[in-house]
Amino acid sequence: MIRFCIRHSRLVVVLWLALTAALIAAAATWPGPADDDFSLPGSESQLAAELLAGAAPEPSGALVVSAPSGLTPALARDPARDPLRDPARDPATAEGGTSAPDPVIGLIARMNTVPGVHAATDARRVSPDGTIASIPIDHPGQEAATELRKLRDDFRPPAGVTVELSGDDFADFTPGGVTELVGLLAAAVVLLFAFRSLIAAAVPLVVGVVGVACGVALFTLLGHAVSSPGFAVYLTIMLGLGVGIDYALLIVTRFRTALEEGSKGATAMGADPRGAARGAAEGVEEAVEEAMRTAGRSVLFAGLIVIVTGAGILLLGPSLGGGVALAAGCGVLMVMLAALTLLPALLRLIGRRIDRFALPRRAGGVPLSYRWSRVVQRRPWQAGVAALIALVALALPATQLRVGWSDASNRPVTDTTRRAHDLLAQGFGPGVTGPLILVAHPASEELSEAIEQAARTPGVAQAFPAGGRTAVVVPRTGPQDERTDDLIHRLRAGLPEAVLVTGSTAAALDYARHTAGRLPWVVGLVLLAAFALLVPVFRSLVIPIKAIVVNLLSVGAAYGVVVAVFQLDVLGLGTGGPIDAWVPMMLFTITFGLSMDYEVFLLSRVREEYLRDRDNTRAVAAGLAKTARVITAAATIMFCVFAAFGAFDDRALRVMGVGLAVAVLVDATVVRLVLVPAAMEVIGERNWWFPELTFRRLTPRRNRT
Repeated sequence: MIRFCIRHSRLVVVLWLALTAALIAAAATWPGPADDDFSLPGSESQLAAELLAGAAPEPSGALVVSAPSGLTPALARDPARDPLRDPARDPATAEGGTSAPDPVIGLIARMNTVPGVHAATDARRVSPDGTIASIPIDHPGQEAATELRKLRDDFRPPAGVTVELSGDDFADFTPGGVTELVGLLAAAVVLLFAFRSLIAAAVPLVVGVVGVACGVALFTLLGHAVSSPGFAVYLTIMLGLGVGIDYALLIVTRFRTALEEGSKGATAMGADPRGAARGAAEGVEEAVEEAMRTAGRSVLFAGLIVIVTGAGILLLGPSLGGGVALAAGCGVLMVMLAALTLLPALLRLIGRRIDRFALPRRAGGVPLSYRWSRVVQRRPWQAGVAALIALVALALPATQLRVGWSDASNRPVTDTTRRAHDLLAQGFGPGVTGPLILVAHPASEELSEAIEQAARTPGVAQAFPAGGRTAVVVPRTGPQDERTDDLIHRLRAGLPEAVLVTGSTAAALDYARHTAGRLPWVVGLVLLAAFALLVPVFRSLVIPIKAIVVNLLSVGAAYGVVVAVFQLDVLGLGTGGPIDAWVPMMLFTITFGLSMDYEVFLLSRVREEYLRDRDNTRAVAAGLAKTARVITAAATIMFCVFAAFGAFDDRALRVMGVGLAVAVLVDATVVRLVLVPAAMEVIGERNWWFPELTFRRLTPRRNRT
C-alpha cells in the first residue's frame, strides 16, 4: 500500500480529493438526524416514559418575569379569569385602553406572532409573594427560538423588571467554527516553531483538515444507521484535529530526518546532473518509505489503540454509547487513513522542497532532553517518587467524583437561561427546576394514595395531581442535590408498585447508576485491549504493563482536575455541579488511548535504539532525546486544540476539552519526561523480558519498529 501511494502519488491525491468532495456532498444532501433523547431500557424512568407515550409534551421553554416591587395586576391576577388568553382584548394593552399598557404583555403578544410559537399565558405560574411569574412557551425549533431570543434581547423592560428565557434552546452557543479555528491557528504556530519551515508546517494542517472533513461527513451519513446526540459531531472534530495533526507531524519529522541522512550519502552522484536528479528522486522515495516504516507503523498502532479504547463506551449499550463511540471512531479513523495514504503521496510530490521558505535553524549540540534524561537516570528513585506524588496529588479530588446531568445552574450568569433558573428557584423553590413525575399504571387506582404519601415524605415541598394518571412532586432541594437523589430512592421504595417515579432528575439518576455499573467492565476491556495491542509492538510483557500503569496515573490526574474545576468549583466560577454521567467513561477511554499514543511514539524509538547494542540506559536516553521535540510539539498542538474546546458553551464538551488537555499536558511532561525514564532505569534490562517460545506465533519478529 505504501509503495502504491508513493509511486502513484498524483493519483492518490486526486482520489482523496474526490473522496472528500463526495463525502461532503453526500453528507450535505442526506444528513443523519440528531437524537438528544437518551433512553435506558428497563429503568423505572423509561417504563414511566413509555406509559406516558402519546401524552401532551411539556412546554419547550418559558418566559420568566421578575419584579421585586410586585408584578403588574395583569400578570399577577388569577389565570382562570385572565384576559391574557388574548392580549389584544386586555384593556391594559388594547389601543385606547384606560390604563397604561403593560410592556411585558406587549412582548408576549409579539412572541405569539412568531410562526409556531404559543406563549401559554393562561397556564402561567406566579410565585407566592407575587414577584415572579413563569409563562410557558411552546416553539417548533431552534429557528423560532432564535427569533424569540432576539425579541427578548431587544426588549427594554421598565425599571426594576427582569425578563429572562428558560429552556435549552435559548442558551448561549458559540458559533460553529470559532473553536476549531482557534485550535487550528494555535497548531499552525506550534508547527511553524517546530519545523521552522512554512511548507513543512502546512502539510500536517492540510492532512488533518482533510481527514477531519471526511470524518465529519462520514459520521453525518452514518447518523441514519446509529442514533447520535447533537454534540457528538464536536467530538469528531476535537479528536480528529488533535490526533490528525499529531500523526502527520510525527511522520513529517521522520521524513525530514531520513531525507537529511540520505542526502549525506548521495553527494558522490553530484558530478552527473542526470545521476544527481535520479538519486534525489530515489532518495525522496526512500525517505518516505523509511518514515512510513517507522513513524507510520507507530501511527497505525496508535490510531488503532485510540479507536479500540474509544469503542469501550459501547458497553453502555448501543442506544447510549453507540453514537458517541461512532463520533470518536470516525474522526480518528479518517485522519489515520489520511496520514497513512495521503501524506506519503504528498511527501513524494513535495520532496526536498519541504524545507523551502525555511527559517534559520539554531546551532546543534547535545539536546537538552538527552541531558535531562541523564539527570533522571542518575537518581531514578527520587525522580520517580516525586512524579508519583505529583500525579497522586492531582488525582485526589477524583475520589469525590459524583455523576449526574448538567442543567442551567451550571451555565455562567451571563446566560439568560442561568438567570431564569435562579429566578425560578428563588420564587418557587429549588425543586421546581427539576420536579418528579408520578405515573400510575392504567389499571391502578393508587395514584391518590401515592400523592398523599409523597406529600408526607420528608424532603417534599408539595405534591399535586397533574391530570390523567400523573402527578407532580416538587422536592425541597434542587435537581443536583444529593438529598434529591435520596428522596427519589425513598419514594421508589415506599410508594405503591403500580406508581412509577420519573422526570428528568430521576432519569439522570438511573443513567448515572447504569454508567457506574458498567465502568469497571469498560476499564477492564480497555486495559486488556491495550495490553494485547502493545505486546506485539514492543515484543515485551513488562513495557505494556508499565505503560498501562503510568497511563492510569495520567487518567487519574485528568479526573482530579476535572472534579476540582467543574464539580468542586475551586475557581469560584459559580458553575459547580456533578459531572455529566457519560463523561467519565468517555474521558477514560479517549484519554487512555491518547496517552498510549505518546507511549508508542517514545518507546518505539527507544526499542529501535535498544536493538542496536542492547544497552537499556543509553537506549532510553537516546530515544527520549530523539523524540522529545516532536512529542512536545505534538502534545502542545493537542493541548491547544482541546483547551480551545474548554471554552465551549456546552458544559459536557467543556469538561471533555479540559480533561483531555490536562491529560495530554501531564502525560507529555510529568509522565514522559520523568516517570517513564525513571521507571525504565529502575527496571533495567527486565524491560525487554519476553518469553519467546510462548508468544512466537502471536508476535512475529521484526528487526525494526
